[in-house]
Amino acid sequence: MKAIVDDKIPYISDAIESVADEVVYAPGRDFTKEMVKDADLLVVRTRTKCSRELLEGSNVKFIATATIGYDHIDTAYCRENGIEWANCPGCNAGGVEQYVQSALILLSEKHDRPLEGMTLGVVGVGNVGSRIAKMAASMGMKVLQCDPPRQEKEGGNGFCSFRQIMDEADVITFHVPLIREGEYKTYHYADEDFFARVRKNCWIINTSRGEVVDTLALKKALNKNLIADAVIDVWENEPDIDLELLENVFIGTPHIAGYSADGKANASRMSMDNICRFFGIDGKYNIEAPAPANANVNAKDMKDALLQIYNPMSDCSNLRANPKDFEKLRGNYPVRREKEAFNINIID
Repeated sequence: MKAIVDDKIPYISDAIESVADEVVYAPGRDFTKEMVKDADLLVVRTRTKCSRELLEGSNVKFIATATIGYDHIDTAYCRENGIEWANCPGCNAGGVEQYVQSALILLSEKHDRPLEGMTLGVVGVGNVGSRIAKMAASMGMKVLQCDPPRQEKEGGNGFCSFRQIMDEADVITFHVPLIREGEYKTYHYADEDFFARVRKNCWIINTSRGEVVDTLALKKALNKNLIADAVIDVWENEPDIDLELLENVFIGTPHIAGYSADGKANASRMSMDNICRFFGIDGKYNIEAPAPANANVNAKDMKDALLQIYNPMSDCSNLRANPKDFEKLRGNYPVRREKEAFNINIID
């Protein structure tokens, strides 16, 4: 079996080399038709567009994407041509939860508004959104959950409309897949009408896909004070992001919300599980995130501890200083562990 693997997928090399006869590593954006034509397996991230242009005439039988989202895979083409694929649902949910929790703490400090009693609207309540909802509730926030596909399938219990989110939420956070057409379209979900309707002191957080939020509408909303603030991790036209928007948002980061080492290890492990399942391989591998350099955290309270463990302002500063290095900042992202890897000591 020959595998072509995105060279920025961590912790996977030993495992994939133990099951494949030949492994070629390459940057995700540099996968070519010539490169993949005799490959049996592709292991990718969102930067590899698995479309007819790449796959036609190839020997590819299976695509493992080490990501939750799969809008970079032309699923219709794969289905028509007998190419199977698998993603890693929930792999980076803990990392996104960590990012959003730290962002909420920082927003609260900036605006001198306690999170307790505020209303958080979660748009998209899958693996990630469910964790965000639980985390917010534990911080004393009222949580509204909007997920039309789940609501239709499961009934109205526990879900609300997008309109109610716009009318009542103090903070709105997006955790939806990118769907460009159809009944559950999420492309430009947050458009001019959205920003005209939401509360004037609302905070917007987007860690889903850049195209879920209309860039021009968001810039207009910030410039006209239609909303109070925004935290943006995902952008339209990545990596060529809107520099004016980067300067106007409170926190702007290079699509790394889910980039905890824990989430990356989960994605690599789940990808290997999917590969072995498809090819009928009894693989033996151990994929774990490296231990933090210092696992002991002394803090005045839990919020202080969480920001010591991870403060997204550092990633924001790096992006603002070098916006043209968007891909480099993603590809060379430092090890970031989630709070479970630390011993937290609250000092009275």
